[in-house]
Amino acid sequence: MKKLLFSIILLIPAALSAQQNTMTPELLWSLGRVSAIGLSRDGQSIIYNVTTPDVALNKSTTKMYSIPIGGGTPQEVSNVDSLYASNRISPDGKYIITDSAVKLKKVYGKDYYNDLPLSNVQIYESLNYRHWDTWEDGAFNHVFYAPVSNGKPAGTLTDIMPNEPYDCPTKPFGDEADYIWSPDSKHIVYVTKKVYGTEYAVSTNTDLYEYDITSGTTKNLTEGMMGYDVAPAYSSRGVLAWLSMKRNGYESDKQDIVVDNGAARVNLTQQRDDIHAGSFKWSNDGNNIYFIAPVNGTEQLFVVDYPGNTRKMPVIKQLTKGDFDVNEIVGEINKHLIITRSDFNHASELYSVDIAKGDMQQLTFTNDKVYSTLALCKTERRFVTTTDNKQMLMWIVYPPNFDATKKYPALLYCQGGPQSPLTQFYSFRWNMQLIASQGYIVVAPSRRGMPGFGTQWNEQVSKDWGGQVLQDYLSAIDVFSKEQFVDTAHRGCIGASFGGFSVYALEGIHNGRFKTFIAHDGIFDFRSMYGTTEELFFENWEKGGPYWDSTNAVAQRSFSQSPSNFVSRWNTPIMIVQGGKDFRVPTGQGLQAFQAAQLLGIKSKLLYFPDENHWVLKPQNALVWQRQFFDWLKETL
Repeated sequence: MKKLLFSIILLIPAALSAQQNTMTPELLWSLGRVSAIGLSRDGQSIIYNVTTPDVALNKSTTKMYSIPIGGGTPQEVSNVDSLYASNRISPDGKYIITDSAVKLKKVYGKDYYNDLPLSNVQIYESLNYRHWDTWEDGAFNHVFYAPVSNGKPAGTLTDIMPNEPYDCPTKPFGDEADYIWSPDSKHIVYVTKKVYGTEYAVSTNTDLYEYDITSGTTKNLTEGMMGYDVAPAYSSRGVLAWLSMKRNGYESDKQDIVVDNGAARVNLTQQRDDIHAGSFKWSNDGNNIYFIAPVNGTEQLFVVDYPGNTRKMPVIKQLTKGDFDVNEIVGEINKHLIITRSDFNHASELYSVDIAKGDMQQLTFTNDKVYSTLALCKTERRFVTTTDNKQMLMWIVYPPNFDATKKYPALLYCQGGPQSPLTQFYSFRWNMQLIASQGYIVVAPSRRGMPGFGTQWNEQVSKDWGGQVLQDYLSAIDVFSKEQFVDTAHRGCIGASFGGFSVYALEGIHNGRFKTFIAHDGIFDFRSMYGTTEELFFENWEKGGPYWDSTNAVAQRSFSQSPSNFVSRWNTPIMIVQGGKDFRVPTGQGLQAFQAAQLLGIKSKLLYFPDENHWVLKPQNALVWQRQFFDWLKETL
């Protein structure tokens, strides 16, 4: 008995030690990434993918699983068609839709001159010659349909967009959700932006088009609706819904859910100024729409009723509450919704939500073995009064086993966007759990330009990047730095995209607050950004117009706020990260910033990733990025 007791005592420290592990880059890149596919045909199981990085092979592998709707042991699926009814097949089972690239424009030297097949030249006569991370090659995504046999096309494929230089799925992020069958199987509804070249680069006006497979004719369903119109979906009663923005050129306009039953068109969410609707799904009976929207620093699940042809005002209800994000809506079953959910400490997993009560049950536990060994990070909501007397939320993420009697270095995290909600996201790049687990307190303010706090708050960043939004950052770090556990001699500032711009801008005005900076794919020089980025609608909206328009006071003020105008004030170590295939924030932005820092004699480092775009996606590159990130902080902070 004594021997057994002694053995148990010996095991206790080991068990406690196992609980004190912290998240590392290597652990992060071993986690499985859960994404939903849908409910099975019989409604008894959920089909989902788990993608796991393989660092050694520098790629990821994906496996498909099914799990009972009430939870249970996942089963690997080898043939999804046996369980899942593809929405590529028409409701009457006669046809299938697919997409493929079609070469329509000459671009390469060999396109123009057959006798010069080894020439290496690209020839353009308009903008949109490159997009996101890909050069225009003259090919366009088109939708095709054909008779179906055994789940595959059988017979002639018919192009529903013949000779049209437009894309469906839309580039760069469109997918199969951009084209759907009508319930009667007689029409295909698809999303595209029917403008080309320079006009494409300055417009956000996508429309929904209806193709009649009998007559071969196409009708614009959203004629006169000038912003983004995307994500079409029919209810069980044949009513069409989609996501819509009003203003052309504004990619972050308030996004609403619009429905059209052929007799009446209704905007279901325009009544709520604070609702910026995201992905949605019809209820099984067609009476309601479930959707996701940012609210108060999280992404939550909402429901709105569809009043049909009545004049009744739609009622919006929030179904879930808590410090977590709802990421996807999978489907409705037995008065429950299947969703995916994440928070700062946990990657996405499948959950079931009681529609009436909002209660949640976790269904998958893909990464629990890793989490069970980790000391997790405490997250906290705090509010700070801004310089214009507004209340601003900031998320505080503490290191594991936080001790308020000790001193900790603090990092101000600057979110991208600029109109992007800072919620309980779980990123495999900018991962709050990983950063805090290295011993840093993360201060993440929901500064101006973030949806979830009303339209006015969201829009106050546009055309004033160097204004109130920078003061919001400084208010956040100043107020939190009054805590006795913050080591004010060791504060840093980090961010990517608009967050990278924020880092460059704060480097010039921080007045000694920060000891180090890290900027990833940030905008350094507004003029060269305007001259080289690919989506000009973004720059026109955010800056108010081109820099050469001397009569445009708004644009002139915007361009005067470029961080490059204040680089003479830089005096603090900075690490600069730049993707070589980032056409949104092109390479010159990072190179200019690094060159300026070097010529000023500032301690600086450049991480250049030739094969990465606006993000770092390849496993080994990502680990280099994270190791360099923390090495820099150790060295300079």
